[in-house]
Amino acid sequence: MEKSEKEKIRRQNCKGELIYRNCNEELYSIASLTPQPRPRYPWEGENHLPRITKDFFRCKGNVLNSPYVAGENQAELLHDCEGSGRHGFPIIHGKENVYPILIDLLNYVQKKTAKRVIITCGHRCPPHNTYADPTKENLASKHQIGAEVDFYVQGMEDYALEVVGTLMQYYQESPAYAKDKDYQEFKRFTGSGVETDPWMNKEIVIKLYEREEGRDGDNRHPHPYISIQVRYDRVTKEKVLYNWQKAHKGYPKS
Repeated sequence: MEKSEKEKIRRQNCKGELIYRNCNEELYSIASLTPQPRPRYPWEGENHLPRITKDFFRCKGNVLNSPYVAGENQAELLHDCEGSGRHGFPIIHGKENVYPILIDLLNYVQKKTAKRVIITCGHRCPPHNTYADPTKENLASKHQIGAEVDFYVQGMEDYALEVVGTLMQYYQESPAYAKDKDYQEFKRFTGSGVETDPWMNKEIVIKLYEREEGRDGDNRHPHPYISIQVRYDRVTKEKVLYNWQKAHKGYPKS
C-alpha cells in the first residue's frame, strides 16, 4: 500500500516539457547505412589453410594393416606395404613428385572455397594399390604413377558439383591456358561406371563418385568424392598413360 502511494505521488509531481523542432532538423547527422558482408572468422581465411604440397599425396600404406584373403577362389593373401617411410614418390620430371597440375588444382580449390581439401588417396605404390582395391579394373590405376588424386572439400561434402565447377574455373583464370580451347573446354563421356558422366579436357579427367560409388581401402568415408586423373603432360608434350615399368620400378625404395 505504501509503495503504491509513493508511485501515485511521484506521477503527480512529474513534469514534462515538449520539444519542438522542424521535421528535417538534425542535431547529429547519421550516415546512410549500407549492408556489409560478414567478415571471415580467422579459421575461414585462406592463410589459415596449409598449402598443399607433394607430401599430402604420400602413400597411405601401413605395415600394421592386417593381411586378408582375396583373388579368385580366395587363394591370395594380400599384405599392405610398409608405408611411405620405406618408399618415395614416382620420378617425374627428374625428381620425386606427383604431377604438378594436381597440386596446383587443389591449392586453387582451397583458395577459392576457403575450405580445407582432404586428400583421401594420392600416390599408391603397387602393393598398397592392390591391398586397397584388388579388382582387375584397378590394376592400371594412375595413382601408382603419381597422376591421380581422390579428394573432397571439408564443409562442401554435399556440394561436389560446385567443386567440379571450381576446377574448371582454374583453366579459365590461369594465364597459362589463356584462349586455349583444348584446356578451357570440357567434354563429357559415358561408360565410366559411375552415375555422373565424367568431364575431360586435354590435360585432365574429372570423375565424381557418389556416396555409394568408388569405395575402397582409402575411401571408406561416407562422402561423395572427386577423382582427378592427368592425361597429358604439358612439360614433355606426351600423353600420361599407365606403364607397368613406371609404376613398379619408377620410385625409390629403402
